[in-house]
Amino acid sequence: MTETRLSNDPNWRYLLREYYELYRFLPSGGSAPIRAHQRVVREAISRTIQDNPEIKLRDPNTVPVVQHLRRSLDQGKSEKFAGLIRSLEAVSPSLTWQYGYEKVPKGLERSYGFTEIAGPNGPVITRKVILGLVLFAPGCTYPAHAHDGISESYVCLSGAVSENNHGVFAPGSLIFNPPNHLHRITVSDRNPSLLAWAWIGDEEKLAGQKMVFSRKSKI
Repeated sequence: MTETRLSNDPNWRYLLREYYELYRFLPSGGSAPIRAHQRVVREAISRTIQDNPEIKLRDPNTVPVVQHLRRSLDQGKSEKFAGLIRSLEAVSPSLTWQYGYEKVPKGLERSYGFTEIAGPNGPVITRKVILGLVLFAPGCTYPAHAHDGISESYVCLSGAVSENNHGVFAPGSLIFNPPNHLHRITVSDRNPSLLAWAWIGDEEKLAGQKMVFSRKSKI
């Protein structure tokens, strides 16, 4: 595991700044809760940059869905997030892709994976926010789940998804999930989808959050 400080690694610093700009300029659609969430995420990113935290690079890891990453990044460059996509490309060899679940439903192991950018487990070490990416293969159905005490947002960078079958979210869309909100994601069958995400909550919740799928009725 390699350690350094954020100020000594321009690629990771640029990436955090791109996340900050993402939550600065995305519209809130007139929603007060979404606008408040965006502000809290920005503030957490700003404080993290000021803290000049450690960067702990773990051994790179991959999962099968990463085969779709190249196309997702290429498509993202044609949208409004070209700067963010290029920053992601700069650190992509160091990303650790994983599932996050002890038991992955049949079929999902080839169509889903996520990687953290900042959080208690790094690579950028912070307890103020968790930032990451999630990648879905075409036609993926990500089962219903919720997050205890965590406010979550997804920003679609490429592809298109639907949450709970309520509308279609294309690049530039933000999906907001308040704490304990049950949500299920489906993905277009034509292209993969790459989403940036942010979690905000108490430090204890962020550090101890366990990822589990719901046993409730399907949405």
